[in-house]
Amino acid sequence: MAAKKAAAKKSAAKKAPAKKSAGAKRKPNAAFMKELTPDAELAAVVGEKPLPRTAVIKKLWDYFKKNGLNQGQFINLDDKLKAVYGNKKQIKMTEVAGAFKHLKG
Repeated sequence: MAAKKAAAKKSAAKKAPAKKSAGAKRKPNAAFMKELTPDAELAAVVGEKPLPRTAVIKKLWDYFKKNGLNQGQFINLDDKLKAVYGNKKQIKMTEVAGAFKHLKG
């Protein structure tokens, strides 16, 4: 019985996560912060200035909300967005990042 308790204490000690210091901040990934230039189709929606990918997604969502295009899990596409995502009527929320193919390094 004592051997089982000792083994349980040993395995519990191994599984305890290492504590991080409270003041340590997470370092941003440089690939996400690299500014990329949108092509003409995407620039019509997010602007012509070079932007990091995170800012492109934020500007796309701002555009969706401003124009009332988001409908639950789907985004209705207007003429500007059809140039970016292809000739579809709507896309799923998970397909929003497909606009990255219109960014140039």
